[in-house]
Amino acid sequence: MSGSSKSASNLWHGFLGWPWRRIFLWTFGSAAALALLAFVALVIAVYSTRASLPSFDELKSSPNGQMIRVHAADGTVLVSLGPSYGQWISYDDIPEVMRDAMVAVEDRRFRSHPGVDPVAVARMFRFALTRREGQRLQGGSTITQQVARTIFLSNKYDLGRKIREGILALAMERKFSKDQILELYLNKVYFGGGAYGIDAASRKFFGHPGTDLNLAESAVIAGLVKAPSRYAPTADAQAAIDRASTVLKLMVETGKITPEQAAATDTQAIKIERDPNQNSVRYFTDWALPQLEVLIDETEAPLEVWTTLDVDMQRAADEAIRVNTPKGAQGALVSLDRDGAVRALIGGRDYVSSIYNRATQAERQPGSAFKLFVYLAALEAGHRPDDVVVDEPVTIRGWSPRNSSGRFAGEMSLRSAFAYSVNTVAAKLGNEVGFGTVADMARRFGITTKVNTNPAMVLGSSNVRLIDMTRAFASVSQQGVSVTPYAITRVTANGETIYSHEVDRSHVLVAPYIAAEMTDLLQTAVATGTGKAAQIGRPVAGKTGTTTSNKDGWFLGFSSGITTGVWMGRDDAGRVAGLAGGRAPAQAFASFMRRAVARRPVEQFQTEVTLPEWQLEPDEESWYYGPDNGVFVDEDGNPVNPGDPDYDRRSVDQPTEGDRLDQGWIDRMTGRDPQSPPSPTPTPTNPPRDAPRQPSPERNPQQRDDTAPRNGIPPATSILPPGYRATPTPAPQDQ
Repeated sequence: MSGSSKSASNLWHGFLGWPWRRIFLWTFGSAAALALLAFVALVIAVYSTRASLPSFDELKSSPNGQMIRVHAADGTVLVSLGPSYGQWISYDDIPEVMRDAMVAVEDRRFRSHPGVDPVAVARMFRFALTRREGQRLQGGSTITQQVARTIFLSNKYDLGRKIREGILALAMERKFSKDQILELYLNKVYFGGGAYGIDAASRKFFGHPGTDLNLAESAVIAGLVKAPSRYAPTADAQAAIDRASTVLKLMVETGKITPEQAAATDTQAIKIERDPNQNSVRYFTDWALPQLEVLIDETEAPLEVWTTLDVDMQRAADEAIRVNTPKGAQGALVSLDRDGAVRALIGGRDYVSSIYNRATQAERQPGSAFKLFVYLAALEAGHRPDDVVVDEPVTIRGWSPRNSSGRFAGEMSLRSAFAYSVNTVAAKLGNEVGFGTVADMARRFGITTKVNTNPAMVLGSSNVRLIDMTRAFASVSQQGVSVTPYAITRVTANGETIYSHEVDRSHVLVAPYIAAEMTDLLQTAVATGTGKAAQIGRPVAGKTGTTTSNKDGWFLGFSSGITTGVWMGRDDAGRVAGLAGGRAPAQAFASFMRRAVARRPVEQFQTEVTLPEWQLEPDEESWYYGPDNGVFVDEDGNPVNPGDPDYDRRSVDQPTEGDRLDQGWIDRMTGRDPQSPPSPTPTPTNPPRDAPRQPSPERNPQQRDDTAPRNGIPPATSILPPGYRATPTPAPQDQ
């Protein structure tokens, strides 16, 4: 024996002679015994469960799904939804491409594991040890486990349920064949839109029996199981089709189809069946009901779902969008109560022709409505509404914003700059506080989409959702306290309340005085700025938004505790002639709000409306509603040079010669030209819009005495709030 072998042998014998040898052997033996006992217990549990399982025929006839009745806020039944059952399809009659697609996407080792996939179990335990509080357990349940959960268990996410699910799956594999288990799965699993089983899903989404499914349609259905509420064609047809492409790639990876077969399958050519006889309420229910998955665990008992929807307000919203939306365009509306309750939600002009929810899904540029966050950041940084700012040429990182009026007005108050949506001032404020700060403010107020930090972002070049923007304005109306939209107030099952919503008012976004100053600016924009068409005979605060080439029109505002956002535009982002936030969207807002707040008491804001300087009014930008994010940024928010061939000056909605304001007459009537008597009939005498403009004269803040009548006309102060004095100044020469 070599020296090294003798040394190793001596070490081993020395180890065996150590005192803790017995401890080691006892521990090892105990662990082995416990493992054996656990295995025996598992075997007993599995075979005991197997003995108690119903027969295959009994499982085929067992019910699944549940009935759901959805109520409005006043108890009116909005819609009754129930599980949609198709014909039971035996394994041999299920198209092979459907079986292969489901196995490829849900459980590629289905034919080899005993009911529980050891690889998935290891992944589940690893995630359980590292998951953060509140995260759901993950582990990639097998098809057999999903059948067990669908038939015998709930969707509650915890370790105990996963253990019971695993035991049931092992027992089912001992009692039923793989083909029987797959047959159960394909006939019972939920595919979204109320459809259970592939036959119901095929009839609902494609209009034919499940026995006729082709490869593309099978890929769509197989892709729905992961997230039925997200991928169901009734919720988002394009998302379902995109998901089908992923399923085809998985089928290629598992060898179920060839790359040539996948390439020859055109998922975009799939025709999705539309639900007949639907109305605008379905936009609301389609958004609200998927939330039940995270609110409750009940999957069998009939449910009564009580929502926030106000039937009368929904009807008024539907009419406001249908009547005011320009021809060829779509419209959307969201209305929130002061606690975030969604009182009305319109996702489009007609649910029957398009179920795409533009209120909650569409992402579009908000134009100058985004200036809400610019001015919030500026106010928080120390600016006040009466601060003097200068409307002048400015260049930031090579970008030179301009006003759609084509001129610079010089000194003005921050209030005036906001009321007339002056782009240069917004750009200067954004540069001063930092574009990242503005982006952070937008995210603070609930903007969930990506916000860029290019200089042009202050003019609304980042895409947003209508419901997020409405939420932001609602938070301002509530003195800076966060408002979170919600739709479901309570859920009952068999007469017992299993969920009740609680409003969280603990998140303060900005100090109350900041919100009050922002309201000051917003009500000025409605009183005399770009939002005049939104006036409803009681205090209103709001902001317009109009994007380049009149692609999007927005109006968002609040009054008497109700905050409403309106968007209009084309789905393909094409130009809509005459569309501007201060026109159709503001008119739709006013039409809806008059009815929405009719039974509510008039509420005054914390700050009285203060009109801006007369030197800026009337301005064609506020009267004729040109694009208020300028015509100076493209769809991506990049600067546009008027010399470029892509620059389209026609995107500004120019007034005709006959529509132009008689500036001289207005000057005389408002006392700005006391030397000339008022003309009895105004005549269009304005020069062309692009004629050279003279700079506005400097304003002397001391010259504010206009208490005496001029030419028999009452002083301007007679129509202004107490303490305000209008200063007559020479009018610009080419209004």
